[in-house]
Parts: sequence; structure tokens; C-alpha cells
Amino acid sequence: MGIMLPSSPPHPLPGREPVSSKTELETCDGACWALDISGVRALIAAIASGAGPCDWVRRLLTGTLIADVNQRTVHLVGPYDGRDCMIGRPVAAFWPAEAREALAELIMAAVANHPAGSPTRREITSLIFSDPVLSAWTPVDGSRSDVVFLSVTGAPTDERSLWTLCASDERYRSLIHYLPIALLQVDSTAMTAIFEELRCKGITDIAAYLDEAPDLPIHSRKIVKVTDANRNAVHLFGVSSADELIGPVDFLFRASPGTANRVITAHFEGRRTYTELMKVLTHDGRLRDIELSVTYPTAPQRLDVTLLSLDDVTDRLRTEAQLRQLQTDYIRAARISTLGELATSIAHEVNQPLSAIVTNAETSLRWLSRADPNLAKVGQLIGRIAESARHASEIVQRIRGMAAPRAPECAPLDLNQVVEEALLFVRHEFDARAIGLSLDLGACLPGILGDRVQLQQVIVNLLVNSIQAMSQNSAPNAGVAIATMVGADGAVRFVIHDGGPGIAPENLDRVFTGFFTTKDEGVGIGLAICQSIIAAHGGTITASNHPNGGALFQFSLPPAAGK
Repeated sequence: MGIMLPSSPPHPLPGREPVSSKTELETCDGACWALDISGVRALIAAIASGAGPCDWVRRLLTGTLIADVNQRTVHLVGPYDGRDCMIGRPVAAFWPAEAREALAELIMAAVANHPAGSPTRREITSLIFSDPVLSAWTPVDGSRSDVVFLSVTGAPTDERSLWTLCASDERYRSLIHYLPIALLQVDSTAMTAIFEELRCKGITDIAAYLDEAPDLPIHSRKIVKVTDANRNAVHLFGVSSADELIGPVDFLFRASPGTANRVITAHFEGRRTYTELMKVLTHDGRLRDIELSVTYPTAPQRLDVTLLSLDDVTDRLRTEAQLRQLQTDYIRAARISTLGELATSIAHEVNQPLSAIVTNAETSLRWLSRADPNLAKVGQLIGRIAESARHASEIVQRIRGMAAPRAPECAPLDLNQVVEEALLFVRHEFDARAIGLSLDLGACLPGILGDRVQLQQVIVNLLVNSIQAMSQNSAPNAGVAIATMVGADGAVRFVIHDGGPGIAPENLDRVFTGFFTTKDEGVGIGLAICQSIIAAHGGTITASNHPNGGALFQFSLPPAAGK
């Protein structure tokens, strides 16, 4: 990433003058240096004999001083105060960190031929040159035995100086470090050769290939490396420093190995970004829900920098699950409340088959008590008892289904069938109050996807509201009209119009508000829940007054795909 400059470089050492030949430096290609090795002769001899210290690279470059540099070197790596502040300073203070080992090895090769026959010219890694080559040599005439010349050649990747680049890089690193989200910087260039080989083999469906070659994702997780991590990533993974995350990216996918396949697929297909929810097992053993976002590099950006952002959504998902549970409980409470309002109808529904069972059973006993029992008649009566018992069971099951706690179940439905099932709950209410009911159920409606019980709950609630509204109206021949149809937008619609007094204009915008009610004993949750259920099904529900009087409620649901 570059080396750090002292904030205020000292002046050249007293009495030390440039020792290099100006002609030799000026005729060099690229950035040229003249280095004074007089202070490290003993160290060089020890290294050449095999007795050098383990940190010989650091000691050699700290003891080797800059004798002179050309203007190209000053521009690229020099301090703001210019060339004079470089002379007499250790070369380590200005030589980029990524190529220090290469520099030390070339100095040894040029001065001491160590190891024997070592080349004095080699390619190096550099932030400021593309395909740079470093050369080292001693003066041709042998006049200065304590001087080594260096030349770095290559096309510059940026005309800015190394210090400008380093300052820019430092600002980038600081920004990344303090961002309020966990970030990993990854080098995925090792995948380039693998992708090229797969394309040469004619592989286009990488996802299918990875399913057939599971070793490739495992191998990829080992060769793709994390090169940096910010402080939030350190906190997320429960480690003490970013160094513990540097290395193979394998740890990220231990709990979600399938995610690695999809990340590789997105990279192979040339996408700019990829996002998904995944599980992450942290270094301290916690399992977290993470929203992973991958930003892949594209030319001319640095192709060795892929950014992974990791947003810990564990608490959010837990809260959302709790909210969904509360909503489920709230909706169930409303269903039970509605069933309570229909207690008389439910009792009547259950009493009908029970009365039939009692009547047929008593009749059977009388036939059996005769001197000549009519077994055929008794058998017929027992059949009626069984049929009535099944009817009672169906009623109980229907009520139980409406009241029982259950998770929502999305399934293909016929809205007309849902309407007919809902009417079973309120049929007695219409009969007992002599309220007329007209049905106009559209033929060949598209199917919908939804939860049967919840949609029944909406329709039952709207029916109960209409029945209660009718009790406030003394108009003759007033009734309730229900219709289903396909709207102009292709949605499946349910419409209910009652002959009641309608909705007060000032309340039209409030009828779906929670706990709003105009009933003396009402709670005001029924229509609010109806709206939440329809919205959860991707539909809309509205309330208005019919031009001919009475309230008009309607909801629309999207048709199931392919229906």
C-alpha cells in the first residue's frame, strides 16, 4: 500500500555531498538512484558468508544511504522539500515497501554476487509503474566501490507521485476503516485464470458446472484472499485485529457454502454487484444473519480489489419475526372476536345436526322396542344419524380452523369457493334477520394465491358489518349484494354492497384506521385487519358510499401467475 513519510524529513547529513556521476544518473532510463553502501560493508560480508542476521533486509536498507537521485525519482518518490532532503537518508525511508526485499537482494547480487550468479535485473511489484524492472550495478570504471546504481523502468500507471498516491490511499483506507458497516477487501485475481480456462472449455452455465464440480468452489475459497478488513469487520467476526482475518476467504462461507457458488457465478457472468442474505459463523462461535453485498472490480480499476460489505441483520430479522408473530396473534384475536359475534349463528348451525341426531336416535329406539323390530327402518335412521354427525363435525372443523393458531399458508385458491365457505358462518344471521342476500359470482375467475382462512376472515368481517348496518335501516326490501369479477386491470375483485345508511362522509378516510369504530360496543380492529390481510396478499381494499345508498366495500387481488 506504500510507505509512510516522516512528517518533516531532516536536512542532509553535515559534510556529505552527492557522490554519483551526474552523467551516469542523467543517462539512466526511468527513476535512477545512487546508493552509498559504505556503512553496511561488514553486514554485506556477513550476509554473503551465510552469517547474516534474520532481519538482514531491514538492516541493509536502513544502513544504505541515498547518495544521489535523478529528477524522475524526486518526482515519483521524493518529499515535498525535494532532492536535497533525500540525500544522506536511508533508502528504506523512500523505497516502496512492496519491493524492499527485491531491492536488498539486487544490492547483494550487484556488490557481492550473492548468491553466486544472481541476476542484477528483475521484475518487481510497484504501485506507480506497470510491469516495472529493477536493475542494479556498480560504477563501470570501478572508481567508487561504495556506490551502487539503481534504475526502475516501466510505464508509469499514474503521473502523480508515490506520496500523492499514498496520501490518496491513506484517505481511502481511513474512509473504509470508519464506515459504519463491516467491509472486507478481497483479492480475487486468482480466479481470472480459472475463468479463462473454463471459457476455453466452452463452459457458459457456470452455476450448473459448479454443481457438478464441487471441488472448484472449495479450491476457490482457499485461493481468494482477504487483504484488508475495517474495524466493524473485526468487531463482527469477534477477533482482536484485522490481521486475524487476512488470508483465505474460506471462513466467510463455512455456514453458507452455497453462497460461495453464487458469488463465483456472479463474478464469472461479469456482474458489477451481487447481494444475498447468508449465515456467517464468527470466529468466536456466533451464528449471525448477514446481508452480503459484493462489488466486483472492472477495468481500469485495480482488479485485485473486490469489496465485500457485511450488514449484520440478525437483530432486524429477529424483530421482524416477532412483529409477524404479533400480527398473526392480532389477526387470530380478531377472528375469535368475530366468531364471538356469531355465537348465536354458530350455536344454531351446530344444534341443527345435533337435533337431527337426537330425533333419529329416539325414533330408532322406538322401532327397536317393538315386538317385531323393523331393522330396515332402524338402519335407515342410523344412516341419517351418521350423516348428521358428519355435518356437525364439518361445522366444528370449520369453526376450529377459523379460531386455531396457525401460520399463514399461501396456496392456489378459487375466490368464489372462499366466498361460499365464508357465507356458511353467517347464513343463519341473514335468515334470522330476514335480510335478503344476492350473489353474482363471476364465472371462470382467474385463480389467486392466498391464505384461505385469512381471506375467509376478511369476507366474514365485511358480511358481519353489512348485517349490522342493515339493522340500522328500516327501508323495505333492503338487502346485501355480493359480486365477484375480473377488473379492467386483470385483478380478481370482490364487491359487497349493503342497503344500510352508508358511511358518514367525515369517516370515509378513517374506516380502516385501527381502533376507529362507530359502534357502541365495537373495538375498531376488524376493518384495519382486513386492510392488513389484503395488503399482505398484494391487493387493495376500499370503502365508499353507493350512489343508490348504502356502503360499498371492495377488494382486489392479483391473479396467480400463469392463471
